[in-house]
Amino acid sequence: MGILQEDVERVRSAIPLEVLIGESVGLRRSGTRYIGLCPFHTEKSPSFNVNPDLGFFMCFGCQKSGDAITFLRETQGLDFREAVESLASRAGISLRYDDARTTGVAKRRNALVEAVERAVEWYHGRLLTAPDAAAARGYLRSRGFDGETVRRYRVGWAPDSWDDLVRALSLPADLAKEAGLGLVNARGRLQDQFRARVLFPVFDVRGDPVAFGGRVIPGVGREGEAKYKNSPTTALYDKSGTLYGLNWAKAEIVAKGEAVVCEGYTDVIGMASAGVTTAVGVCGTAMTERHLTTIARFARRLVLAFDADTAGQGAAARLY
Repeated sequence: MGILQEDVERVRSAIPLEVLIGESVGLRRSGTRYIGLCPFHTEKSPSFNVNPDLGFFMCFGCQKSGDAITFLRETQGLDFREAVESLASRAGISLRYDDARTTGVAKRRNALVEAVERAVEWYHGRLLTAPDAAAARGYLRSRGFDGETVRRYRVGWAPDSWDDLVRALSLPADLAKEAGLGLVNARGRLQDQFRARVLFPVFDVRGDPVAFGGRVIPGVGREGEAKYKNSPTTALYDKSGTLYGLNWAKAEIVAKGEAVVCEGYTDVIGMASAGVTTAVGVCGTAMTERHLTTIARFARRLVLAFDADTAGQGAAARLY
């Protein structure tokens, strides 16, 4: 079961191809076409051509060619349906499917993504402005995270309260639980999933927010808590198959044919700030076959940059 062909055709031409490709490739106009350096192989002289009139791109160096859907599939590692849905979302097009069940699943996924997006915005706003987030802001500054970095990665703060988020967003219990934003406690009350933690939003390969990674900060919260807490497995998120930062790094990974794999959120952000734009994180030391399969969609070469401690080096050794 799939997307109606009529809608696929609408999506294919909804966003000007030179605009879509120009977001990740430096293009300059040459007559009725645009040219630039190919994102699919390394070159010094531009051989990558975009023809807006035909809605078609072609590289005369590596022979890659296609339309907007093909470009997203090749640069972002999406399957056909994911690429069409991504373009439709950007263009504000409501897709129709050829069976009711698929339509229902797509609508539910959109509702979950919207809920997580609202949570990302709420937590991020708390970090930037709330008085109770002062310690979190100080901690992030001490780790070298300036305001620009915090805003780019939409870092947030979960206050030390039971249910501030679910009340602020008026989230129904079923939606909060299904999106991984809330849980029902022993008293039968809906409460927030995260408390007193700096939060790093996790995005899927399409750039949709799907989860959070929360870190305690020194002197705040309760003793004995794990340093890191991740969102539970949901319809949107499975830690064993998700790579933090892939949404930002995928284009560079494809262009360079290489991915640098590290452990955590701060590792990825730190590497990107230092100019390593192909870094992704497994958010721990457990690198799975699903992680490897995902990376293989983008990169030919893998560089491991796990921590130098026993756990990190052990994880690297297991992969060899």
